[in-house]
Amino acid sequence: MGQQGFTTIDFSILVVYLAAVLFAGLLFSKKDMEGKEFFKGDGSIPWYVTSVSIFATLLSPISFMTLAGNSYNGTWLLWFAQLGMIIAIPFAIKFFLPIYARMDIDTAYDYLEQRFNSRVLRAIGAILFIIYQVGRMSIIMYLPSAALASLTGISVNILIIVMGVIAIIYSYTGGIKSVLWTDFIQGAVLLVGVTVALGFLVKDLDGGFQPILDLLGQDKFISPSEPIFDANLLNSSIFLLVVGAGFNTLSSYISSQDIVQRFTTTQDIKKLNKMMFTNGLLSIFIATVFYLIGTGLYAYYQIQNPSDPGAQIAQDQIFTYFIAYRLPVGITGILLAAIYAASQSTLSTGLNSVATSWTLDIQDVISKDLDDAKRTQIARWISLGVGVFSIVISIVLAHSNIQSAYQWFNGFMGLVLGVLGGVFMLGVFTKKANKAGAYAALIVSSLVMIYIKYGVPADKVSIWVYSLISIGVSLIVGYIVSLIVKDDSSRAPKFTTIYDIPEIKASNEWSVRK
Repeated sequence: MGQQGFTTIDFSILVVYLAAVLFAGLLFSKKDMEGKEFFKGDGSIPWYVTSVSIFATLLSPISFMTLAGNSYNGTWLLWFAQLGMIIAIPFAIKFFLPIYARMDIDTAYDYLEQRFNSRVLRAIGAILFIIYQVGRMSIIMYLPSAALASLTGISVNILIIVMGVIAIIYSYTGGIKSVLWTDFIQGAVLLVGVTVALGFLVKDLDGGFQPILDLLGQDKFISPSEPIFDANLLNSSIFLLVVGAGFNTLSSYISSQDIVQRFTTTQDIKKLNKMMFTNGLLSIFIATVFYLIGTGLYAYYQIQNPSDPGAQIAQDQIFTYFIAYRLPVGITGILLAAIYAASQSTLSTGLNSVATSWTLDIQDVISKDLDDAKRTQIARWISLGVGVFSIVISIVLAHSNIQSAYQWFNGFMGLVLGVLGGVFMLGVFTKKANKAGAYAALIVSSLVMIYIKYGVPADKVSIWVYSLISIGVSLIVGYIVSLIVKDDSSRAPKFTTIYDIPEIKASNEWSVRK
């Protein structure tokens, strides 16, 4: 039998863990990191550290709480969204990473400036990303802190402030290198913690793993009402879910600064490829473990122990409830640290990527001729300011019923990032696209997506087709407008499109950072 809730030992483990993360972040920060080193690292970060960091960044605590809840309450339908990696990763490796590495871009939006000869377009991309990221960071501090507060009795305000302050300290002092190494530790804690939780759950079940397999054989994997394929691509189906999620993920791989920043840490294409494949395997592995846990929790609470109070708990809280009330003392502390870890790695990455994007994409446009020391100082102040602002917003969220507003915000900004992804694809896949076409693509696809989201009934157009529509509209509108309106960016610079990839790969000019 497990314990009853959260003990002093668990609390001590959580405190020691947070202190260790802070110490590690400071250990990997070099006081003299300035300029490019602060934003891109010093070339000494191993590829596997960066890979786990991408994984830890994309796996937010929201996934931690909802993935197991999805399969607990329903089927494995949304597990198929993870298989979108099978599309996103080869696509990014084949068409985008060689170009990003060869151009040695400073930020994702640096690509837009170089490709379309437009600093304004670069700044617009950065502003959209920064708004999205600040909203995301606030909710990412609030959700796990609220769950921990209900389990531990600690004030939600204190939990939010502690999480924010620790992330601010190592983002502020050490730049990307600190963030990557601390993400690596957090990602490792997460992988081990969740796998251990599955082991304890299987041990608790009468019949071990068999009840989970039985449920998966009885429509708990996919229900008969969920079609594999629908010829009408606007309707939900498993095929559409894989393809739509694949292009969603691809959009964040190619146009979201927090991920692209990882790619700028090396120019070695082999390392970038290994980084991507490892990230994909980790993501599919952890999603599978979460879904097995959800199905196992259903077997445990709804079938084998329906009189347990846990059988009445809401789906999003069922996993944290199990962690607190069924796991041995100490293991609970480690797993709650893992939930905290998920949010902290997403948070520190957010702070660092916002600071980088603001400094290099926006501040450089406002103030010409900044030296590295000045840039680094601005980035530090931005990460501090944005961190404090996110803490305040997060505390406001914790004291107001605003989760529906978050869903609205995430849906709206998800559209915007999808639209940005379309502009990046326009630049990479066409030689003729120019500045006028890029602006037209951004504006028209934004209007189309806002109309579909708010003007068309939700049952008429599946959300999984959104990314495909926004990318399609961007490519068609952007290309046609580029053919009609000629401007000074009507010739794509060298090494900015897929047509240059054979030359990039054949070239031995790589200044590969050892």
